[in-house]
Amino acid sequence: MSNPLFRFGRAFFRILPDLVWIQFSLAAALYIGMFEQWVLNAGQYFSILAGPMLAISVATLLWRGIHRIDPRYVGLYDQLNLSLVSVVLALGLGCLDHFQIGLQNVSFPLIFGFLCLVGMTGSRVVTRLVSWGNRPWAKPSNRIRTLIVGAGDAGEFVLRELGRVRNEHRAVIGFVDDDPLKSSLIIQGVRVLGKTADVPHLVKNLNIDEIILCIPSADGATMRRINDLCMRTNVRVRTLPSVSGLLYGAANLRQQLRKVDLEDLLRRPATEPDPDLLSKITAGESVLITGGGGSIGSELARQVSALEPARLILLGKGENSLYEIEQELIQTTDFIPNCVVADVRDADAMEYTFVKHKPSVVFHAAAHKHVPLMQSNPIEAIRNNVFGTLCAVETAVRHRAHRFVLISTDKAVKPTSVMGATKRVAEMVVGAYAPRSTTNFSVVRFGNVLGSRGSLIPLMKNQIMRGGPVRITHPDMTRYFMTIPEAVQLILQAGAIGENGELFILDMGDPVKILDLAYDLIRLHGLVPHEDIDVKFIGPRPGEKLYEELTYDKESLIPTDQPKIRMALTSPIDFDWLMMELDALKTLCNAGEQDRAHQYLMELAWGKHDNQAAWDKRQAA
Repeated sequence: MSNPLFRFGRAFFRILPDLVWIQFSLAAALYIGMFEQWVLNAGQYFSILAGPMLAISVATLLWRGIHRIDPRYVGLYDQLNLSLVSVVLALGLGCLDHFQIGLQNVSFPLIFGFLCLVGMTGSRVVTRLVSWGNRPWAKPSNRIRTLIVGAGDAGEFVLRELGRVRNEHRAVIGFVDDDPLKSSLIIQGVRVLGKTADVPHLVKNLNIDEIILCIPSADGATMRRINDLCMRTNVRVRTLPSVSGLLYGAANLRQQLRKVDLEDLLRRPATEPDPDLLSKITAGESVLITGGGGSIGSELARQVSALEPARLILLGKGENSLYEIEQELIQTTDFIPNCVVADVRDADAMEYTFVKHKPSVVFHAAAHKHVPLMQSNPIEAIRNNVFGTLCAVETAVRHRAHRFVLISTDKAVKPTSVMGATKRVAEMVVGAYAPRSTTNFSVVRFGNVLGSRGSLIPLMKNQIMRGGPVRITHPDMTRYFMTIPEAVQLILQAGAIGENGELFILDMGDPVKILDLAYDLIRLHGLVPHEDIDVKFIGPRPGEKLYEELTYDKESLIPTDQPKIRMALTSPIDFDWLMMELDALKTLCNAGEQDRAHQYLMELAWGKHDNQAAWDKRQAA
């Protein structure tokens, strides 16, 4: 296969049809361009020109790599390449005429070049049509009549890919687009029929069966407006994923076309990753992720594995969730993580993990997160979220880990729940240890993520699938939302710039009403709120707030170099004072004093114990 003679022979065989056409074009050009001379001197002219032109043709075709063009994917670049070949061949023929024959006839080299271009291009276009089964002239009878929303690059991409599928059951009837410059344009034979506001009218008049939304860069508000228009038509609505989904999703377009989901309606502006920062925090490092099988932990594993770490250690209590992310990474990336089934509260297990795997970067994502459940089990929440964090921090400091990133939540701000209070105290643990060690500590605080296990959105989907009712705590309740991949990408960037216990706040955008989410979900299932599916208000559960906040009043925010990451200036935490308070809290937990432990935790999280006095005393000393 590597023999040069063999490679030349294979290339020559591939350009043989072009060489035959070029020789035919030469004869035809001579006949058309100088009819009288051709009749009298046919054999003489052709015998003089055929040999040299064959040599020029072989050299030119191989030079431009024409034998490497795949006719199934012939495009603009290939067309320009063939045009260049035709120009070179025409110039070659003109030179031969000038120096060998002397006819000085300009017309027949031009005709020759034109015929070469038509033949070489036409053969490849026909091959492409036959290969993909694309029949632009075929009538759309007995096929799904499809309307594409978005006449940009994504819409053209969908139209082109649908045309490549043999026996495709869709027939694209037209586009709609709000850009006035695209009005009445024709894209690959399909016309832009109007604006998005015309969708209901077009669906009715053109008997549209399906609408495909091809606007991956649209924000959530635009998606909600267009989706509402499409839902009124009672036809099937499908969409492409966001820009990141197009980049990292399935290669097959038909696998990427899917029903419109809630994430499409909450679509946020794309986050531009900083490759230098992402590489800085994980490349060549031994990375430990606690809670590695959870929603945040598993997405951290996916993104970290792509950043070339020296080793990836996933630690968690749930063997099934660890097994699932381990197998996913192995099958999709060939990356084999080290999975440790252990409890983050177990000091011996944590010590063994650090001794064996020597992690230099730690992402602490292990935590109990369900607010009502933790409200009923405060001691378990304290032991896992507070003392589990303390154990992880102490072990990381003892083994001189380079970085430690704590994943926190907006529920830690002015907490009314046990879960939120434990996360606030966990933030305090990191703040107290940061000035005392060489480890670069940081805390990343953000709101809800879409689609995490056991969270609000999957719960409401299950309620809809069961026929309702959808249970909402309060009509005015709001929450911040972002997607898991975006949150993790920002966590990585925030962790890379954290050095001394900084608290970073992710830009969550505007809060969203839970009631609006419920209505959107019901409509996305093709149902009508309060008609097909009832919505029931049950009142806030213990520990729940009507709205969440991302910062305390005393925490002033300053921007960072990353547009969606801000740093909060926080009050210092006295280490000795906090350790004393945690000892008292542990004593209550060990004694099984649920109510007293709950009360003490809330007071500690709210700062009712005298941390400031302790700090002032130490400063004076």
